[in-house]
Amino acid sequence: MITVDCGISGIEEIEYANELGIETIVTDHHEVGDSLPKAIAVVDAKRKDNEYPFRELAGVGVAFKVIQAISIKLGLEEKEYLKYLDIVCIGTISDIVPLVDENRVIAKLGLKLVQQTRNLGLKSLITSSGYKNIDSNTISFGVAPRINACGRMGHAEEALKLFLTKDIYEVNELTKKLNDYNKIRQDKEKAIYEDAINQIEEKNLQEKNAIIVGGEDWHHGVIGIVSSKITDLYFKPSILLCYEGDLAKGSGRSISGFDLHEALMKCQNEIERFGGHSMAIGITLKRENIEKFKEQFEKIAREAKIEEIIPIINIDSKINLNEINKEMVESLKQLEPYGEANKMPIFAFKNLKIDSIRALTEGKHIKLTLKDGNTIINAIGFNLGHLADEYKIGDKIDVVGNLEINSFNGVDNLQINIKDVMKSI
Repeated sequence: MITVDCGISGIEEIEYANELGIETIVTDHHEVGDSLPKAIAVVDAKRKDNEYPFRELAGVGVAFKVIQAISIKLGLEEKEYLKYLDIVCIGTISDIVPLVDENRVIAKLGLKLVQQTRNLGLKSLITSSGYKNIDSNTISFGVAPRINACGRMGHAEEALKLFLTKDIYEVNELTKKLNDYNKIRQDKEKAIYEDAINQIEEKNLQEKNAIIVGGEDWHHGVIGIVSSKITDLYFKPSILLCYEGDLAKGSGRSISGFDLHEALMKCQNEIERFGGHSMAIGITLKRENIEKFKEQFEKIAREAKIEEIIPIINIDSKINLNEINKEMVESLKQLEPYGEANKMPIFAFKNLKIDSIRALTEGKHIKLTLKDGNTIINAIGFNLGHLADEYKIGDKIDVVGNLEINSFNGVDNLQINIKDVMKSI
């Protein structure tokens, strides 16, 4: 038995496999606990005795390196393992690991293979996502959610079949199923998010250093996504729990500056099991221990001085509107693929005058035109609709955001994708 992206914390399970006479090889990328599972091999670049020069490979990356090592040992040609880079690329980008070093190479070369992939299922999935350009955004927001939805909804085998089948009829059927699962996932995610927000506001949990909420009928396949949204909204570590009989199973997400895995290492007396890394974890505990766990975890978060950690936007450069042109924005593509630890460049624009301003999508987003001298540029602020009530035409503001080309009805326009705004000083 060979594990992929799991197993490093499966001490008991692998011991049971040993008792059954099953030999196990673990390939994983999650943080290592106090002891290693007793498998015949444990491949994880986060092992304390690791000598591999890059420790941030995704689970799929570790599995790929095992395939590469075996291929080299058997004297196979490079093409025999490099042909899988399209799939490895998708897994690497989807797993939100830092797109630096070897991960960047995997993503960069893998995207080239994705563009000309012979995998019928992958081709169909990209087409159904509606994305025209194949880049890291297409994978992150078009392909990955559809693949992940299968596993989250308990139908992981459907995604596997899609990537293996050679039957175009089956490809079309499976693609439709993946899209349907993704829609169901979105509906469940929305319901859980609303329930969680209601609990947080009713109990004033946003005033705590860490947020822990749970629900009886929550689907454990989507709570990680919701936890991420809760953490983004309140800028505090969060753990969401699904109550299943005597147990509570959950997922947690953290903020930069607070190591979630390390925090749980200090709560092991109240936890049945957990795994993950500094920014994301999975956890199982008995329901009778939930309150004790909440108290202990809150104490750890308080001692870490969570309230002193503030969100920071790292600005790459200050720029004037008259310095921007289409060629300059297109040149930024040389820095792709973008992702974790290799974000799109963020620019600061000072002392811009609001030429027009309006809310979009029932007040959720904001659309502006901004002026500096004789130069005018469009700007969009997703989830910043509340700013339409704070600013008015004629106000002078400082803006930070990404530069992009917005194509609509065959016309290309330069645009700032706003990340934050403040009044000019």
